[in-house]
Amino acid sequence: MLSSRSLRLFANPRVARALPYRDEGRDEILCLAAFSEAKREITSWPGYQVTLLRRLTKLAAATGIDEILYKDEGERFGIGSFKALGGAYAVLRVLQRHIRERGHGAVSSHELASGRCRGLTSQVTVTCATDGNHGRSVAWGARTFGAGCVIYLPEIVSEGRCRAIAAFGAQVRRVAGTFDDAVRQAAADAAAHSWQVVPDTVCAGCTSDAPRDVMQGYSLMIDEACAQCGAIPSHVFVQGGVGGLAAAACAYFLERYADARPCLVVVEPEKADCLLRSAMAGRPTPAQGPLDTIMGGLAFGEASPLAWRILERGADAFVTIDDDAAIDCMRLLAEGRFGDEPVVAGESAVAGLAGLLMACVDRDAREVLRLRADSRVLVFGTEGATDMDTYRSIVGRTPDEVLGVRRAR
Repeated sequence: MLSSRSLRLFANPRVARALPYRDEGRDEILCLAAFSEAKREITSWPGYQVTLLRRLTKLAAATGIDEILYKDEGERFGIGSFKALGGAYAVLRVLQRHIRERGHGAVSSHELASGRCRGLTSQVTVTCATDGNHGRSVAWGARTFGAGCVIYLPEIVSEGRCRAIAAFGAQVRRVAGTFDDAVRQAAADAAAHSWQVVPDTVCAGCTSDAPRDVMQGYSLMIDEACAQCGAIPSHVFVQGGVGGLAAAACAYFLERYADARPCLVVVEPEKADCLLRSAMAGRPTPAQGPLDTIMGGLAFGEASPLAWRILERGADAFVTIDDDAAIDCMRLLAEGRFGDEPVVAGESAVAGLAGLLMACVDRDAREVLRLRADSRVLVFGTEGATDMDTYRSIVGRTPDEVLGVRRAR
């Protein structure tokens, strides 16, 4: 199915499917009540549209399951990534709190986007460290709602991703070293200049609500997908990273469907496997090594503590894949290799789908995960070609050329 067989699977022995979601304080992190507020705000933003749910029927037939449902985030708000839902929503919440604390009452995202509060929002500068997509979302949110923005990137991030962030008006600063070095620099400069840090994970000394707001924003993608699926999928394969998206999916399904929820499988790069290591150890455990995976949006060494509190007892299994699997999966989608329409997907977008395809051809994994002929599997194509140069070097064509093949069909 893919050119790699480097699949590692760990079935979570601590999963408690019958445990009420509100037990252990998980609803204090994410809950459907808070999601309702996020949904009301985000769906009112300029340019909001429900993204496509693609049914890869021929690929599903080739893998011996009933359906593969691919939620395609390549057109989200023109940013090209699901991250638009999280970072930008957290920026909105920062600005709403800033205005409220100055005695001006509650304001909506529509009022902020209209520029009516620019005199107040322009006093705020938001910042974060990023490997690409989260920073782009924060920058877009700052431009949309009227704040200043400074984004920190580790030196390994491509120039294409830097340019994409700067295009939204953010000041971009390179940091020598790793993502963790960028996190520390962003925090130090924020403290020195009274900026607001908008991280997508909890860092040492972080008291911000932003990581919760980021994850709550992600929940809208899951909500849209469920409405589009019609019936509850039997399985969900979702990307790992620090765990924010996986936790958002896990919390949504746990609270809404309880023990009738889908089997949730978290997929990570083998070189950035902090969630699988945490599951094996029974406690948060960092990945080892330089995190040099092509799946840059998932190249994190430590799990978000908030996300882990949900995943520890909520995720059914953890899977790792190698870069070869991700590269071949990008090509498979671009080619429409099994007869489905071509799809443009970035390096991190394909992790969940690649994990599914590898599990389907691995007899033991297929049995452990109960992948059957009637299985309906939801995966998230979390980004389009957010780095054009990298995409073209892997696929051998530009996104427009790939889409031209789709139109010709």
